[in-house]
Amino acid sequence: MKEYCLEFDDRALREWDALDGSVRKKFEKKLEKLIWNPHSPGNELHRDLSGFYKIKLLKDGYRLVYQVIDERIVIYVIAVGRRADNEIYELASKRTE
Repeated sequence: MKEYCLEFDDRALREWDALDGSVRKKFEKKLEKLIWNPHSPGNELHRDLSGFYKIKLLKDGYRLVYQVIDERIVIYVIAVGRRADNEIYELASKRTE
């Protein structure tokens, strides 16, 4: 099993940097597990974001949307933010156009 590298869209990196430290730590824990197995069927997105995945922080209300690029062994983060009114998914969808 290969270890995937993590890359951020520039806008997603700014969103990541703006996160509260405790929220970032929770995402980091989930990402540490993800780098060994990024294709998580339960976290697959659909419709406009088919082929993308999400990480959920239910209690905090945050989501991280990423794409797996197997050819480069990369997990590419395209958006990080609050789930409120599906805002994060709409933002991610715009970034993939």
